[in-house]
This record gives sequence, structure tokens and C-alpha cells, in this order.
Amino acid sequence: MDQKRAMTSVDLRALATELRDYEGAKLDKAYLYDDDLVRLKLRDFDRGRVELLVETGDPKRAHVADPEHVPDAPGRPPDFAMMLRNRLSGADLVDVRQYEFDRILVLEFAREDSNTLVIAELFGDGNLVVTDSEREVVDCLDTVRLKSRTVAPGSTYEFPASRIDPLDCSRTAFDERMDGSDTDVVRTLATQLNLGGLWAEELCIRAGVEKTRDIDAATDEEYAALFEALERLRETLAGGSLEPRLYYDRDDDGDRDRPVDATPVPLAEYEGIDCDGYDRFVDALDDYFYELDREEPDPGSDRPDFESEIAKYQRIIDQQEGAIEEFEREADRYRERGELLYGNYDLVDDLLETVRTARADDYGWDDIEARFEAAAEEGNDRASHVVGVNGEAGTVTVELDGEHVDLVPEDGVEKNADRLYTEAKRIEEKKEGALAAIEDTREDLEDAKRRREEWSPADAEPDEEDEAPGETDWLAKGDIPIRYDEQWYERFRWFHTSDGFLVIGGRNADQNEEIVKKYMESGDLFFHSQAHGGPVTVLKATGPSEPSKDVDIPEASKEEAARFAVTHSSVWKEGKFAGDVYMVTPDQVSKTPESGEYLEKGGFTIRGDRTYFENTEVDCAVGIQCEPETRVLGGPTRAIEDRVVTHVELEPGQYAQNDIAKLLYREFKQRFADQSFLRKVASPDRIQEFCPPGGSRLRE
Repeated sequence: MDQKRAMTSVDLRALATELRDYEGAKLDKAYLYDDDLVRLKLRDFDRGRVELLVETGDPKRAHVADPEHVPDAPGRPPDFAMMLRNRLSGADLVDVRQYEFDRILVLEFAREDSNTLVIAELFGDGNLVVTDSEREVVDCLDTVRLKSRTVAPGSTYEFPASRIDPLDCSRTAFDERMDGSDTDVVRTLATQLNLGGLWAEELCIRAGVEKTRDIDAATDEEYAALFEALERLRETLAGGSLEPRLYYDRDDDGDRDRPVDATPVPLAEYEGIDCDGYDRFVDALDDYFYELDREEPDPGSDRPDFESEIAKYQRIIDQQEGAIEEFEREADRYRERGELLYGNYDLVDDLLETVRTARADDYGWDDIEARFEAAAEEGNDRASHVVGVNGEAGTVTVELDGEHVDLVPEDGVEKNADRLYTEAKRIEEKKEGALAAIEDTREDLEDAKRRREEWSPADAEPDEEDEAPGETDWLAKGDIPIRYDEQWYERFRWFHTSDGFLVIGGRNADQNEEIVKKYMESGDLFFHSQAHGGPVTVLKATGPSEPSKDVDIPEASKEEAARFAVTHSSVWKEGKFAGDVYMVTPDQVSKTPESGEYLEKGGFTIRGDRTYFENTEVDCAVGIQCEPETRVLGGPTRAIEDRVVTHVELEPGQYAQNDIAKLLYREFKQRFADQSFLRKVASPDRIQEFCPPGGSRLRE
């Protein structure tokens, strides 16, 4: 039986009920571990110290933890943790709620100066979002930009599109959802009723209905039995009369083995499985996830780390299921908008005709918007439905039953509705592709489980012919020793060229000044992008403690230094892929401005001829080195690819520096078996040091 790695919507409903007992607790401190585990340390008048853990990666969980189960505080707190401390220190926990029936937990904190919402999204890729009382995003672990919603600092947080809440639906709504399906009973409950696989199967067992029965063959009596079972579950969760259980696997000898699930009530689906009872669900969750965290591969074992591989596939499936849920929400939303147009046909037709007439009379878009606003203020009900005009796109946004719909006036009602239905169909097709992909991942998951069951120690004995002395499979190695000696140049931007020369660059104006004044020697080479806003870049011919001397620096190293200079300049920030770079010798660089000119801090005057590297491509790769040292390396691809065991190339894109660092960290986590090593040497903060300023994305 596989271990649960994400909490269900039913889990969240039960958890929210129990967490309300902690309302009034005051927050002392906040911590961030890796890039996805947040710890909120609170003080409760009755209970004393309260540790609330929320993890949005793998696994996805939220619960109160025993202080003995809390990880040691990390070192220097990252910016996100400092933001939490600044906003929440001394604040009272005033509300805990689940958003509808989604896997979203909302914590509200109140302080004299402001209220703050901490929103944990425990589905898909997961996220933790911090907003003010008006839901303006202060910060988030991951930036999200989708057609349907944006989650980014400064934006207004929007919850995912609503889906049915099975614990709050009528018998009529239940029947309509069931009748609208074209699959079997259990899949209908899981998807159309939003119950998920486990609880869909549980409901079938409790109701005595065959889960594989085709929905067309299901009887009214079976519908009634299923709805009655749903009602009983609803009453149990609403009343707080829980009977939590922690379920365990058994090993080959029949002895109790690892925990596999924690549930708020006993499950008929788990009948006969060994379990412990608990008074509170939060305690069952704490013990479950604590044991899950403790399960590390045996470093001395030759057994492949099947558990990490299985967890990886399960994580991918969770992400794919989250994407499918998002596709369903988005498609439903477009269809509903199309239906709203037909349901308000006369109103919409009149508004579009008004805009077309105004355009024909040569009214500008701003004039049209002003006329609608004036009419609305005078009490014109139809005009009040116009909430925006976009002259650049040639669209009008109308509000219908709380939904904002963008319309093209020239197209009329039918064509606008058809466009919305077409978009819903396109999204449905994307969902079909995701469904096919998830089946492939499930096959990979089953294959990994099969190999786990069939593995024997004899499989670990290497063939003499296959052994390669001196080669180590670092990605598969379970215990990578950490060897690291910090160098003087690491506070700057830096890399070593493919020929072994050190290149350093300033991170700000002060460092630009320092590099030129303190570290640039004769024999070195000075590089700078032609574009404004680039760092001082110096290719060192010798170390800082060595006497300067003329060295024949290869062209390849010069080209790599030029690529480094343009990559960390405004060229990358502006989303461009190439720019010009010039090179001079140290004696051509001066802090003395030309007559009548002024030099800003970090600026220099260049005198004499320059050597240009025209149309130099931006080039950035980030990788993990395992020998002779264990560390993150970054720089032009050619310079680092032979020094690291694995790397990822970047290009200008949409993800901010901290977001791309988190994406890289997650990518590396999937590649390395020894994730403890990775956390220590390649945290997102360390990876970010090698990412260019501005937006980036992973190169395909």
C-alpha cells in the first residue's frame, strides 16, 4: 500500500475544524525550510507552545506538530521568512477555514496595524501566498501566471474557479452531476462530485454500490444510498465527532511496518489494515508525517532507492491531477460565460450595439468608457454592467451575475459566445492530453513498484565488465560527502572559464568599485556590456595574492567572459538574447571623468581603443558539482558543463530570480537520490546567486 503524500479535501475540512481550537494563539516567529516548508511558532494561553507546519511541495501537508518533531531552526532566514516575521510577529490567529471544498487552507492573523491572510494551496505544484486583508498579494513562494488567475506580489489574489462542494450540495444537484457523467460510478464521484479517488471508493463501499457500475446503469436507489453516505460523512465532519486513525503496512513477516495514511474517521476501504486510534486528527497527522520524514534510504545499502523513484512519480501524478483540475475549472468557467451571454442576450446585444454605433460615429474608446461611466452614475442599469473598456484590444468587459466577460463588439452575441465555447473546447482538449500523460506516469509508477517487489541483493552485484574505475554515479549515490572551502571571490558574481581562469563581476555599484580598485591587476582583462546597467566583469590572469604578470589568455576564455558580462546586464532583463560587449586592459579604466562629465558610483571612464564582441549571446547554466568540491556552479554553459554532474540551461523568460531558483532546486531534487546533500549545498538561496537579474525560464 502506497503512502499518502498529499492531504485530501476531506482531510482539510477536518483539520480546519480542529485548528479553530487554536484561535487566539499569538505568533512568535516564522521559519522557511528549503523552499516549501513553513513553520509558524505560536503561543497559546491554554496549550503553551504551538508549532504549525505547512508544506506545499512533497509531501503536501498542514498540521500542528509536537515540539520534539519540529526540525531545528535553519541558519540565515530567507527573505520570505523575514517578511512573515515582519507582518505576523505578535499577531493573533483569528480564523482558520478551508476554501470551499478545495485543498486550500486559509489562516487569518490580526494585529493592531493590519490583518494578514496566509493561504496554503495544497494541490498541483503547491504554493503559500501571503496577502493583506483586501487580498492584495504581499509575497508568495511561487509566482503563478495563468489565463484564469495570477498570483504575484502586487496582484489581487483570486481563488481557483469554484467547483462543487459535495458536502454542501442538495440531492437535486447531486443527481444532476451524476447524470451528467459518461463513465462509471466511482470516477463520477471522484471528478464530477470533487471527492477524489480515495473518498469516492469509500462512499461506494459505505453505500454498498459497485464502484465500477456504469453510471447509465445506476438506479435511483443506488443514488439515494450514495447520497445518504455522503450526508453521514458531512454530519461527522461538521459536528467534529471524529475518530482519527493512523494506518500501517505490514512487512513480509507480518509485523507492523511503516505508516501509510492518517484519516479523520475510520475507512471501510482500509478494513483489516492495522491502525491506531487518536483523540485528535492533528496528532495523527503529526505522527504520520514525522514518520514519513524520518524514512531515509540506508546510505550503506546497495538497494536502489525505489521509494524516492516512486515518490517522484507520485509527485508528478499529483501535479498532473492538479493541472487537470485547473483545466476543468477553466473550461467550466468559459462555458458558464457563454451561457451567461445567452441568458442575458438582450442586455448584451444592446451594449454591443451601443459600442458599435459610437465607434461608427468616430467616438474614441476613452470617450465610450467615459459615457458608460456617466450613464451608470445617472442610474442607467444597463450601463452599470460595463466595467471596463480596452481600446488597445478593442474589447468591452461586462459584468454578468458576478462574472467579468470580455467581448468584441463587432462580433455580436453569438460570435462572442461561440468564441467562449471554442476556448472551453480547446481547454478540454488540453485536459485530454493531460489525462493521457497521467496514464503514462501511472504506468511508470507501477513499473517502479514492480521492480521494488522483484529486486533481490543479487541484482546489486556489478558485472566486472561494466565496472569503470574512478567513475561514480553521483545522481544515484545515497550518501554524497560534503566537501567545501569558501573562497574570497564568492561574494561577487563569479565562474571559472573552461581554461581555468577566474572571472568576477560586481553585484552592485559598491562591488564594481571594489573589484576595479582592489582586485583588478595589470595582465587582467576588463569587460562590460555596451548596454547600460551591466556589472564590471574582470577576467583574472592571476590570483589576488600572486604578482601580476602578462598571461596569454585563450580566445575561448575571453568569449566566455563576454557572455558572462552580457548575461548579467540589462540585455537579459529586457528579454533579449544577445548584445555587444567590449574588452579593454586595466590601464584604460579610470575613475577620472572627462572634463564636464560626472561619474556615478560604480561607473568608470574608458580611454583608448576597445575590442568588441558583437552580438554576443546571453548564456547561463546552473549545475551541481560533486568533486573535488560539493557546491552550486553557474556560468556560461561551456565553462561549467564538464565541472558538474548535472546542469540546467536558462534563457530570458517570465520567472523572477527567486522563482527560477526554486524551479531549479525542484528540478535538481528529482535528479539526485541524496536530497539531504542537495539541501545543504544547493538551497534555492544559493542557486539564486548564479541566476541573472530579471526574468528567466528553463531552456527546452
